[in-house]
Amino acid sequence: MSLDLENPPQVTGYLLLFRNTQWYDAEYSREDLQQIIDSVTAWFARLENEGKFVTGQPLNERAAIISGENGRSVTDGPFAEAKEAIGGYVVLNVNSMEEAIEVARTNPMLKYGLTTEVRELASSCAGMYRARQRLAEAVV
Repeated sequence: MSLDLENPPQVTGYLLLFRNTQWYDAEYSREDLQQIIDSVTAWFARLENEGKFVTGQPLNERAAIISGENGRSVTDGPFAEAKEAIGGYVVLNVNSMEEAIEVARTNPMLKYGLTTEVRELASSCAGMYRARQRLAEAVV
């Protein structure tokens, strides 16, 4: 088994996780709804035109959590409060966490209660890398 300690995980992109996506439950006029739809469509088109949008996908509400040894526990979801549930994600092609944050700050849905978590994507699992480091320290 190779203890690849020479290659720590590298940042490979940035992920936006969208929460509190039930904005549509509020009362909006037809004109307001159309404006919201148009602004979000334009936001995604701009990201794509700028080469920052890699992929993205909305998520349905149905979910399951698998846990326990051998995945013995399967619990139906959703599990979090509506404001915490993840409604979708976008992968960005940007150069830094700061740039990813700036992109997230331009999302027109923020004014309707959407929250966005920005995460770094990694070339490999940081937990496995740390475990290999601990294993190497124990061997010495």
